[in-house]
Amino acid sequence: MKATGIVRRIDDLGRVVIPKEIRRTMRIREGDPLEIFTNNGEVIFKKYSPMGEMVSFAGDLAVALSSATELAVAICDRERCVAVGSGVGKSLIDKPITAELENICEQRRLFVNQDINDFFAFEGIEQKLCVAAPVVAAGDIVGCVVLLKSEKCDQPNEQDIKLAEVAASFLSARNE
Repeated sequence: MKATGIVRRIDDLGRVVIPKEIRRTMRIREGDPLEIFTNNGEVIFKKYSPMGEMVSFAGDLAVALSSATELAVAICDRERCVAVGSGVGKSLIDKPITAELENICEQRRLFVNQDINDFFAFEGIEQKLCVAAPVVAAGDIVGCVVLLKSEKCDQPNEQDIKLAEVAASFLSARNE
């Protein structure tokens, strides 16, 4: 654990303010859910990820999608990759999403990269983004189903796009 040197007092309603610098660094936005843990007299706040609770299921879904589409498949929460299918190395797990993918998800609609621009989904990973299907549950963006170019295929067809949409819709329903 890393000490920040910042001290805050709890008010009479039991509230504590998380400093702006920490919220910015940790990408904590207004309305984001936080989990609260205790450990040996410590209180620990952790960003809550509904997708994080479905890692095993998301992994199975990513493998099924990648075999059906021949594209590399990754499933992410709002911050990082939580599951990958075949065609993507396991090193992609826990990689942060790029600001580009975050902006695409914020639009809350399917994104198909038919442009000549190179969009990357994950920081430090040079695989190009083909399709991004945001996972929206109860009006909140909780993640995204991502199809990336692979060695076998570099362009999605209509079926690939529809499969990404269906997978995102299914994950949305499981998060409701």
